[in-house]
Amino acid sequence: MHALAAAAAVAAITAAFFRWLHVTDATTVALVYLLVVLFVAASSQLWVALTTSLISALALNFFFLPPILTLNIDEAQDWVAFLTFIVVSVVASRLSSLARTRARELSRLFEFSRDALVESGDGAFRLLARHVADRFRLDYVAFYLPDGDGFARYETGILEPRTMPDAETIRRMARGTAKDTGNLFVKAPDVAVWAEDTRYALWLVPLRHGPEAVGVLAAGGRRLEPTTLRALAGAVAIAVERARLLEQRQQAEVTRRSVEIKSALLSSLAHDIRTPLTAIGAAISNLGNASLRDPDRDRQADVARAGLNRLQRLFENILEMASLDAGGTAPSPRWVHPSEVIQAARNQVDYALRGHEVRIEDGMAEQVAHLDPRLLATALAHLLENAAQYSPPGAPITVSSEIVSGGVTLHVDDRGAGVADDDLSHIFERFYRGAKTAEYRSGTGMGLAIVRGLMEAQHGRASAENLSSGGARFSLFVPAPIRTSTDE
Repeated sequence: MHALAAAAAVAAITAAFFRWLHVTDATTVALVYLLVVLFVAASSQLWVALTTSLISALALNFFFLPPILTLNIDEAQDWVAFLTFIVVSVVASRLSSLARTRARELSRLFEFSRDALVESGDGAFRLLARHVADRFRLDYVAFYLPDGDGFARYETGILEPRTMPDAETIRRMARGTAKDTGNLFVKAPDVAVWAEDTRYALWLVPLRHGPEAVGVLAAGGRRLEPTTLRALAGAVAIAVERARLLEQRQQAEVTRRSVEIKSALLSSLAHDIRTPLTAIGAAISNLGNASLRDPDRDRQADVARAGLNRLQRLFENILEMASLDAGGTAPSPRWVHPSEVIQAARNQVDYALRGHEVRIEDGMAEQVAHLDPRLLATALAHLLENAAQYSPPGAPITVSSEIVSGGVTLHVDDRGAGVADDDLSHIFERFYRGAKTAEYRSGTGMGLAIVRGLMEAQHGRASAENLSSGGARFSLFVPAPIRTSTDE
């Protein structure tokens, strides 16, 4: 297409000057032809420019150099004109090709600089290598990064057959002391080729960030200019250092959060254990008083039982969390009515529900669901205990069940202060305690995390939301087949 357009342009100029304008000055025509040749050389491939030069030279000779309308290349000026067109086209095409190549490489470097914003970890280095291979159309890319006394290799692509550089070669490349030895050939400062066969050469260049080398880049499959390799290596070195800094920061953050969580957990456990132990000790001491009347003795016994129940519940939470972590919670489904699950949950936390009216809204009628009542009742018990803790004394707690698409949902509605908006997305995380919880009592933050784990073991889910009428609603959904209780 470009060749046809160039030939048409030369033909149009020839017709205009020879037939219409009657230009007889060959120099003027030659300059116009040169403009066309330069334009074609700057925008097309070399063979198109050479073809245009040949056509222009022949047209100049045939139409404008005497004797007119003859091809005469015997005179020196004809050969000068002809060779001038050829040289101009070659030089201009070469310069244009280099400029376009540099522009493409700069564009690829810019695009890679965006790709280099990857996360930390070993997977990030392999992803980074794949980005280099994709952007620069390379068959093989590898990063050699220091790992103890040697180097770890993160690679992508295939370049067969190949013998990989040894650790000593990589070490010399990183230090900038590489010399021609064996299969290593130094081509330019900081750029070398490792090859047993030139068809499968690996270009090696150190990854430098400041004065220090952080590794070596190996690229194969397409020859890159040394300047491009150095620029690419600089961008890769920055990306590698960024990934390492991110990893260090993440590790520091994990360590900090781990220390905070352990401190908070120990503090909460100490409080949750000390409080019932103190109550139990005081109650037992009072029970030893011979002058204590029977009503007071019963109250002290209730205090001791409540303390024991709290301790028992705390250790059950710890065991449940350990079981979930170990993957030892497997569902055993059977046909059951949700009312049985609700009653089992109430029995587990009866001590916590004292002083609260529990209202049941049954939306299942005569229908039963095929699910694990033990796991669901345990999860529901945690929600009931949570509702009792954060509801005002005497406030009712509503438990409702309903059939939804694909299973059963249980809701627990309380009359507390609700959940802060910032806490809704984190409330089921392990050891997380919302901003409002400190106003009521201490805790370990295990209860709702256990609820989520129990539901995930049944392929269900737990969720929370605030009610427009006040308070919060916690919901449990478990996928389960439904049938009427009278079906076989």
